[in-house]
Amino acid sequence: MATFSWIKLDAGSIKIKTFLAERGVSHRMFSIIKRGGGRILLDGRPVKTMDEIKINQKITVIMPPEISNDLLPFSKQPIEVLFEDDNFLVVNKAAGVTSVPGKADRENTMVNRVKGHLQQEGADDLVPHVITRLDRFTSGVALLAKHRFAHGLLDKDLKTHAVDKCYLALVDGDLAQDYGMIDSPIGRMDGDFIRREVRTDGKSSQTEYWVLKRFGDQTLVRVQLHTGRTHQIRVHFKSIGHPLVGDEIYDGPLDRGANRQMLHAYWIKWFDPFAQFDRHFVAPLPADMKKVMDGFIPDLEGLK
Repeated sequence: MATFSWIKLDAGSIKIKTFLAERGVSHRMFSIIKRGGGRILLDGRPVKTMDEIKINQKITVIMPPEISNDLLPFSKQPIEVLFEDDNFLVVNKAAGVTSVPGKADRENTMVNRVKGHLQQEGADDLVPHVITRLDRFTSGVALLAKHRFAHGLLDKDLKTHAVDKCYLALVDGDLAQDYGMIDSPIGRMDGDFIRREVRTDGKSSQTEYWVLKRFGDQTLVRVQLHTGRTHQIRVHFKSIGHPLVGDEIYDGPLDRGANRQMLHAYWIKWFDPFAQFDRHFVAPLPADMKKVMDGFIPDLEGLK
């Protein structure tokens, strides 16, 4: 069972429910603790949420385990782990691996593989929580929570864009500007379930970019998202006449050895609410992007 503890450091008394709510324990989480067999302890003794906590007392929350769902199979396929602790998992997702189960794959997605990884570790909680996901053919860093409390805390940060990601994108043509901000609304194409486009009735979307290297007929850019729309980077660069190399559904060129869109999430940063500091990780450039760029490797650590 996942266990979390806090000590009240300031003077006075406060109801336990209020104290825990200030630390991110939601109303839904209180219900899960109550119904699922979890416990709340004050200095090691069971208490009720309406009891009070005083200075220097220690409150402990024991969450009930998240049992495996048979509808989500375990996968023994490999997953590259960049970081792991009791609360979070950062993986370097390979291009071609779907993030979550769907029509394309229900057995060997990133989530299935992470579930298999947790099983091999002997974890009690066997429900991976995806915090950041990537398109199937986009490679790079993805962040997952290992239990629902960690997910709940970061879900609030996602809404305020406190989870920060940067991408490398290889686009068609020679970008005229070294820096740009694409601020164009994105929505679903009429009659198309998959593709998106820039359209006046779409949702507000902002993509910031910096040119890193020009190859004559293609340009490598560093990209930072300020919104999180589906296919945002791909749609925005197509809209300015520079679709991603290898991006078949958005008319990117396919004749340069690229068998998928040349898009890699290389950097992620978030504030760890348990450790109380920022964490950041870098996923190295994949081999297929190196090959398309004739072996060019940017200094990823120095980019952000």
